Amino acid sequence: MIDLHCHILPGIDDGAENLDASIAMAEKAIDQGITHVLCTPHHNNGKYTNPKISIIEQVANLQAELDKRNLPLTLFEGQEVRITGTLIDEIKNDRILFTDIEDRYILIEFPTLDIPAYTEQLFFELRGMRKVPIIVHPERNAKFRENPNLLIPFLDMGCLAQLTAPSYIGVFGKSIQRTAKIMVEHNLVQMVASDAHGVHKRNFYLKEAYKKIQKDFGKEVVTEMQQVAKDIVNGDSIIYPSHSELKMKKFGWF
Repeated sequence: MIDLHCHILPGIDDGAENLDASIAMAEKAIDQGITHVLCTPHHNNGKYTNPKISIIEQVANLQAELDKRNLPLTLFEGQEVRITGTLIDEIKNDRILFTDIEDRYILIEFPTLDIPAYTEQLFFELRGMRKVPIIVHPERNAKFRENPNLLIPFLDMGCLAQLTAPSYIGVFGKSIQRTAKIMVEHNLVQMVASDAHGVHKRNFYLKEAYKKIQKDFGKEVVTEMQQVAKDIVNGDSIIYPSHSELKMKKFGWF
């Protein structure tokens, strides 16, 4: 099992505080059945700046520690990149890590309460560069929660969206859980990742989320999502069922 979004690197953002916390997270990931983790510290979110070169070194150091302890977990370098108007320049200046060695897929975080007005233009430019933005945890964004169909223009451009596992099982409350289920039902999200921050805060829940998705929508959906995660790490093209529009009424969803 692959986890595409995880704050396991020690002491560089609001994830693992130190090496002991990273090791505890690795042990928990293995217990979940996770074999590969994309390490995705926050970058340019107003509080944390973790450029490409420093993350590569951090991942190598943590992988060495895992290997020393015979912990069977493979780490990859990545970032959770906050959307900004300077993102294109950062890519050109080689400060951004993608999910894959082909530099095709990029994890992009929106502000919690808003969708920036420049998003469509920025994504249009990224698609013109043959990059694929992946909108992380849209179910936790206030605007997407209010109207999940706001994802559709981005999906129509060829972008993707990643659901957070704890959202699906209710860790962030009923409203976010309901939104998460609606997004899976309408194929508005194409993959699930943990966004784990620690074993005592924001745990993995990836195994539990896949189990619940299978119960709600069948094993084929889980298989498709897991294949998407593999394709994204490999930089391959993904195949996923077409998304559908959610029927809305004046004061909410049908």
